[in-house]
Amino acid sequence: MPKSRIRKKADFTPPPAKQTNIKLTSRSWVAPLMLAMFLIGLAWIVVFYVTAGDMPVDSLGNWNIVVGFGFIAAGFVVSTQWK
Repeated sequence: MPKSRIRKKADFTPPPAKQTNIKLTSRSWVAPLMLAMFLIGLAWIVVFYVTAGDMPVDSLGNWNIVVGFGFIAAGFVVSTQWK
């Protein structure tokens, strides 16, 4: 029985690496704004509890807590822009 010819395979050559230009823009405003939102929200809630509901906005009542957490949530939203 005759032997079949063995085909020589070419050596594996990996494809050339893609050149990706990642441009990280300077977002120096993100960290200060994020921290400011966190601190404003925290201060809003603390002032509400310390003054027994008389401040920061008396007419809002217990909704002042929602406003404080809203500032904190906005800080988390801004934090997604940080690179």
